Amino acid sequence: MNYDILISFALATSALAISPGPDNIYVLIQSISQGKSYGLATVCGLITGCIIHTSLLAFGVSAIIAANENIFFGIKLLGAIYLLYLAYKVFKSDSQLNLDSNVAPKKSLKQLFIQGFFMNVLNPKVTIFFLAFFPGFLFSETMSTVIQFYILGGIFMLVSFIIFSSIALLAGQIKTYTLKHKNSGLFLKWLQIIVFVGIAIFILI
Repeated sequence: MNYDILISFALATSALAISPGPDNIYVLIQSISQGKSYGLATVCGLITGCIIHTSLLAFGVSAIIAANENIFFGIKLLGAIYLLYLAYKVFKSDSQLNLDSNVAPKKSLKQLFIQGFFMNVLNPKVTIFFLAFFPGFLFSETMSTVIQFYILGGIFMLVSFIIFSSIALLAGQIKTYTLKHKNSGLFLKWLQIIVFVGIAIFILI
């Protein structure tokens, strides 16, 4: 096992989870508008949905690897290109963070959990992102690729859960900080760009 790759994966996941995106912004808005427990319910739903994407990736890509290594290299190449495309999309986007709590619909804890789950599972962009992100971080030449993907998925879910939960618990302070520091959105925007480009380069080399 190459633990350096696992550490790199965990660090990349951390940076992605911190960077502003639709999921963590939604968690933040729910926490600001309804309370921390509602933000945490959303987090649990989102993270649970990752199990489905991890399973699809583990069994689908593992079969491709077993069939043809060249096709697997093509998947990694396309993954790197997709990550560079995401970096470009972030570059072209607005750096301002919209934390308007009025856009958060009022729902129960159970409703928010279910909504978070289906927000994740039914989002094809998550499937594509997992396909682009995970294959470049396989860390063992002897361990089953199915097990490796599940380990990566577990790390991804654990790290994302810790960071998303922290966002929910610190929602008030985060909103106050971003309102006081207008450049925070710009910093997070460039952090996301650097992470996407860095992962793409890592996959290619």
